[in-house]
Amino acid sequence: MFTVLLVIHLLVAVALIVLVLLQHGKGADMGAAFGSGASSTVFGARGSANFLSRTTAFLAAGFFITSIALAMMAGQGSGPSSVTDVIPEEAVEAPRAPLDAPAVPESADEPVAPAPANE
Repeated sequence: MFTVLLVIHLLVAVALIVLVLLQHGKGADMGAAFGSGASSTVFGARGSANFLSRTTAFLAAGFFITSIALAMMAGQGSGPSSVTDVIPEEAVEAPRAPLDAPAVPESADEPVAPAPANE
């Protein structure tokens, strides 16, 4: 089911791109006013804008619906919901220092002065 919906989603996306590229921009009407041949189209002078706009709206709605459906289907996986669920318990514990290790090296001849306080 996921693969079929993904193929439909890709076909709708390609059709939507093609329809958007076929449509005239806002400035194309100025050329039609001076007789650029827009009246000799398949749908007539104004019919193509209405048909292409409606088809684009339906394809956009289909694109959103298939996107939401694919997202819902992808979220229903049976895998862990968090990264911490994957890490085993023994890997979470921090390594411990050996108990017999000195905190300050014995080779230090002078005592260490405390750092000055920031005022």
